[in-house]
Amino acid sequence: MDLVTRDDEDLLLDLLNTTPVVDGERVDELADPVAAADWAAARDGGGSAEEAAALRHVRDAIERAVRDGSGPQPLAADVERIELRPRVRDGAVRWELQASAEERLAARALLAWVAVDERYPDRLRPCANPECCRFLLDRSNANTARWCSMALCGNRFKARRHYQRTRTSEG
Repeated sequence: MDLVTRDDEDLLLDLLNTTPVVDGERVDELADPVAAADWAAARDGGGSAEEAAALRHVRDAIERAVRDGSGPQPLAADVERIELRPRVRDGAVRWELQASAEERLAARALLAWVAVDERYPDRLRPCANPECCRFLLDRSNANTARWCSMALCGNRFKARRHYQRTRTSEG
């Protein structure tokens, strides 16, 4: 009986990837109230300012924990507010998240992070491109994924490396 769905894992990854590098500058897609409301609404959130603040808080703490291994301590108060209650639905026991509308998406992302860390240890990681701030979740058997996206980072990085090699061999 999984408490966290694939949608929750995708929510976590989407949340972590709301601070991309655009034209060499890191951008926070949740800093603008309208953009944050749209982002949350697209994921069944309400779009309030309080919800955006909770999402940024959880995102930043999870990002630090993944990047530097600092652990979940900054999220202790958030974890303690999460309530799960069993309910009998469709002939089975299901766990339901009890959270305010402002904290529901952040709580789902936080629960997904815990589940991903248990299910896929060391597979939620930053993109290997040092100029990128995005994350990836490697669900492959080989555990060899390095890029947030081949189109965004993988091909660019490989092309740059090829160009440097050819320039070095010509010179």
